[in-house]
Amino acid sequence: MTNISRRAFLAASSAALLLPVIPAFAQGAMTEAPSLADAVAAGTLPPVAERLPKNPMVVEPFEAVGKYGGDLRAALVGGGSLNMMHRYQGYEGLLRYTPDFGGVIPNVAESFEANADATVYTVKLREGHKWSDGQPFTTDDVMFFYEDVMQNLDLTPSVQGYLRTPNGDAGVFAKVDATTFTISFSQPHGLLPLRMAWANDDRTTRLPKHYLSQFHIKYNPDADKLAVEQGLTGWVQLFQIKSGISVDGEIFKNKDIPTLYGWKIVQPVGESAEYSIAERNPYYFKVDTAGNQLPYIDRVTYAIAADNEVLLLKALQGEIDMIDQWICTPANRAVLYDGQEAGKYGFYTTTSTEPNEMVFQLNLTHPDPIKRALYQNKEFRAGLSHSLDRQAVIDTIFIGQGAPAQPSVRPEDPLYNEQLATQYVAYDVAKANEYLDKIIPNKDGEGFRLDENGQRVSIIFEIDQVRQTFVDAFQLVLPMFRGVGVDAQMRSMDRSLWEVRVRQGGEYDATVHKFGGNGGIVAVLDPRYFFPNTTEAMYAKGWQIWYNDKTSPDAVEPPAATQRQYIAYDELRQTGDPARQQELMKEILQIAADEFYVFGITLPLDGYGVVANRLKNVRPTMPSSWGYPTPAPTNPEQYYIS
Repeated sequence: MTNISRRAFLAASSAALLLPVIPAFAQGAMTEAPSLADAVAAGTLPPVAERLPKNPMVVEPFEAVGKYGGDLRAALVGGGSLNMMHRYQGYEGLLRYTPDFGGVIPNVAESFEANADATVYTVKLREGHKWSDGQPFTTDDVMFFYEDVMQNLDLTPSVQGYLRTPNGDAGVFAKVDATTFTISFSQPHGLLPLRMAWANDDRTTRLPKHYLSQFHIKYNPDADKLAVEQGLTGWVQLFQIKSGISVDGEIFKNKDIPTLYGWKIVQPVGESAEYSIAERNPYYFKVDTAGNQLPYIDRVTYAIAADNEVLLLKALQGEIDMIDQWICTPANRAVLYDGQEAGKYGFYTTTSTEPNEMVFQLNLTHPDPIKRALYQNKEFRAGLSHSLDRQAVIDTIFIGQGAPAQPSVRPEDPLYNEQLATQYVAYDVAKANEYLDKIIPNKDGEGFRLDENGQRVSIIFEIDQVRQTFVDAFQLVLPMFRGVGVDAQMRSMDRSLWEVRVRQGGEYDATVHKFGGNGGIVAVLDPRYFFPNTTEAMYAKGWQIWYNDKTSPDAVEPPAATQRQYIAYDELRQTGDPARQQELMKEILQIAADEFYVFGITLPLDGYGVVANRLKNVRPTMPSSWGYPTPAPTNPEQYYIS
């Protein structure tokens, strides 16, 4: 997959960009789900031909044309709705990745073209495309996003990164006609298509103007009054809640908002303690190769599990049709394998695009100056890294699979940097103490090191409690850190609290995570552990804020080496020269090796997922990536129940 991805990266960043156009639908007899037949017969729903765009997107079934009906039984842990966007519901932007992660194709957009220097993109929407309530989806909805949301500082304090050029200028949207618009940039932006297809970053297709205008002060002078009546502070908070723009996944808590997704939420998370439910969108814009309107499956039901153990039991009892998160750990592989006959399920393989299985991230921009100075000290991080017996963690937690390594690019990739992958990886307590003795030699009566104020050096790692692998690994890791005099602790918490404290906050000591890029297209688009470019770089929130918005009060100026990475990456995003692109990325990775921002445990492993025997058209192998986002690009709308 690495070579395919890298070719896609180079092609997409060439000077002249033209995405492939999906073959036009051969007009003919069209079929709809039997569950919609009564509504059509009663006249409450138009015939299928009137609900589809003039040129619907054609999806080729993976194995066979499917059958209509049934529920896809999914699951969530802890009641969070974010993962709906990364499963079956939310991957419907203008562009999307191909199922093999080999490139980008139009999706909601019928076509997407760039001029010679990739400064102007022309986007053509599908004539006759409709929201789930039957209202037209047109350029006016896109311009609502641009003019009334993106350019409104109350709603969008900082423009999303993919719509900004390296010099910080935001793209400018301009309406051409009802189905055509342009996005113009002040300098070349060759990576825009790859960036726009990333996960669910593209919000141009998520904001129906005809519905959301009632909550926007520009269109409704009484919007503030409406907000206060609902116990809110004002129209901004009301709009954020109704649109879901403030936090990804919040859109699935509003069952009233029209959507372009294949299934529409009818029972949001929080309305029931047991299930969230989404029903088919009768206006969904895709058909299969035989002219059957998709999706095949009538409903997606999300069982809400209190914890991973409940989720594991549901899987073993055959109550989940497809899952590859939370419970699909190395430790659970044997029990899930033994239970597959009784549970009537099998497995699929998820190929890793991650740089490590467990990335330790100290908060280098911690608000406490003592901790900030200590965490920024490279020798402190090197000492902690040497204190880890990685092989013991691999043998116990990862069932012997893997090899000690730092977060890095895979060895077979052209961007591989040996220093980045192998430095400070040896288990060497003497070396660990040597590094730590240089900077924090004093200890208390229990052998714990003291900082310059005479306080015990402690690090609290805050983690999402559903990441069972991390929870288990810390039972081994914490004594290793304590063995060299650092009082390390783990604080696990509900996913929603972790999102607020760590992903959105900045007052934590440290955390661990695993997503990111390990080569090719993924390393270029998600280099979070190689330099802090987004909020996902949880080891340097202040630096990444500085990179993206120097005017922010939370911005912290990074060291010169990190700033050089920013300059190199900005040039990479502009140049159309593949050789120069690779040269710049190699420079970025070398600086990452020299700076040693984060450390890890083992090279990434191929994972697995559980799939019910009755669920068809599921690929046996698919990439595992947050940005991909697994399994959405494999087209769940063409899954069917047999």
